Amino acid sequence: MFNPDQYALLDFGRGRKLERFGAYTLDRTAPAADEASIASVEAWRGANATYERLDAERGAWQTPANAPETWTIHHGSLVFELRRTDFGQVGLFPEQAANWDWLEQVVRGAQRPLKVLNLFAYTGGSSLAAAAAGAEVVHIDAARNVVQWARRNAELSGLADRPIRWIAEDAAKFVARELKRGHAYDAVILDPPSYGHGPSGEVWKLADHLPALLADCRRLTSARRAFILLSCHTPGYGPRQLRELLRAHIGPGQVKVQSLDLVSASGRTLPSGVAARWLPAQVAS
Repeated sequence: MFNPDQYALLDFGRGRKLERFGAYTLDRTAPAADEASIASVEAWRGANATYERLDAERGAWQTPANAPETWTIHHGSLVFELRRTDFGQVGLFPEQAANWDWLEQVVRGAQRPLKVLNLFAYTGGSSLAAAAAGAEVVHIDAARNVVQWARRNAELSGLADRPIRWIAEDAAKFVARELKRGHAYDAVILDPPSYGHGPSGEVWKLADHLPALLADCRRLTSARRAFILLSCHTPGYGPRQLRELLRAHIGPGQVKVQSLDLVSASGRTLPSGVAARWLPAQVAS
């Protein structure tokens, strides 16, 4: 997880969360906190920026005039450039740090070079963690500007010379083409959204399209599968559902499931998704 000087969940409640990223404290929306009460009214008065939704898709930040456009935080050797987006994001999902720690462990412990495909890869946390541990990585995200953001994070992390291919493409289309080309991978990482669009307007709906994509990932890794990492933030897809998806569409092996929770300064837990990890039974950990 993050060192507390780099990231901290200070409080949450009433549909919002208060977080400190490095030196800057942000107050933004959090649907998972709708039913919770805030713990400390005083803590919220120190926010450096506040995000409010304008409609179902976008919003705006209220910030002081001297607020930085970008800043960085660290997770071990990885460096992430942050910026406030119109969607209320900053280029980092801190709960994913648990997956990055696991990726480093499993890649280093593989005792062979791994070729890893990272789908819906966003700003590259999992790509960087795998590459830093010695993997060859293919990084796929539908948004070209987000792929460039990920490349910037690689440069900041001293990983610009590592074997990472950066591709702006629809995830399902890319996997289908790789199968036709006869290409193979040792592992796949997936962090799919509930809904989304590819660069040419392709429609993604997790409930409709994830099973087929997992089946294609099974075929893509059939010869030498080392692991599959699936994380999800979609309501209705909890530990049981993710475990069943991997067992049904990846096949025999050991599946371990972990809640991706954030813990506040007062010790309260904010649910932030689920991770399901498939490993061959003989090396499961």
